[in-house]
Amino acid sequence: MTEGARLPSGGWPPAVFDPAGPYSEPVTTLAWALVVGGTIVFLIVLAALWIALFGSAKLKARLGGEKAIWALGFAFPAVVLTGLLIWGLTLTSSLSSTRVTGNEMRVKIIGEMWWWRVHYQDAAGRETHRDANELHIPVGKPVLLELEAADVIHSFWVPRLGGKMDMIPGRTNRLLIQADKPGIYKGQCAEYCGGPHALMGFIVVAHAPADFARWKASRVPARGAAGAGPSLFLSSGCAACHTVRGTPANGLAGPDLTHVGSRQTLGAGILPNNPGTMAGWIADSQAIKPANRMPAYHQFSGAELLALTDYMVSLK
Repeated sequence: MTEGARLPSGGWPPAVFDPAGPYSEPVTTLAWALVVGGTIVFLIVLAALWIALFGSAKLKARLGGEKAIWALGFAFPAVVLTGLLIWGLTLTSSLSSTRVTGNEMRVKIIGEMWWWRVHYQDAAGRETHRDANELHIPVGKPVLLELEAADVIHSFWVPRLGGKMDMIPGRTNRLLIQADKPGIYKGQCAEYCGGPHALMGFIVVAHAPADFARWKASRVPARGAAGAGPSLFLSSGCAACHTVRGTPANGLAGPDLTHVGSRQTLGAGILPNNPGTMAGWIADSQAIKPANRMPAYHQFSGAELLALTDYMVSLK
């Protein structure tokens, strides 16, 4: 796959019962067990309700007897819930970050209102490059995520690749994920964080190892298009919030835009990335994602908006 090519979409909302890696399979197995077990318990309760309402006097007497109460009201839930707890903890023990081997790819992800900072790291934990709202990983390799929050509690969840992990201010939580085949795996903030929480999505792009190596080699400061776009970006205030490495733009409040043109989505996973959506986001992101922290820019003329859009699209 060449740089900038689009992988097949994983659909939206994210699939919950379709595991695509070893760290999501235990979660899916446990989820199905809970669904089946809950259904069985629900049917038992319905049967007991039917007996209580319409059963014979003999059945009602047996259902309300001391033995039935001890068996169904105490022994059955105690045995089932205890067994389920032990089995569930054993099943999901492989998800613990304490089981890391040191061979994992390392990435720090910071949740903010209402987007994600992505900091790629080397084996020693030193930052190598940054991105936003999108994570690229090689197929077949475990990825250790260091999850933090910059403001309120968020929760990182890519259902097909792993479990859900909360992101708590002042604390670093760890989560292991892995993809077994190339594709796009979509995620969502799973903890209500105010405002457009439901529009705080995330994308994981899994590449074949050779394709990932090419993608990684391309993570150098982008030159971008010539023309009025770069100077307009710097003069209109965009550089106060955004970084484009290799240029004077070094703002830290918003996402790093060094390679924004090569991202799959805009607005933290809510829009496909193309010139039309890029222009719409620049002009009035508030109409697309109300209460996000980027103001609308109605002052741009059509020509200026086109120049800015061309510049953003060229950053790959």
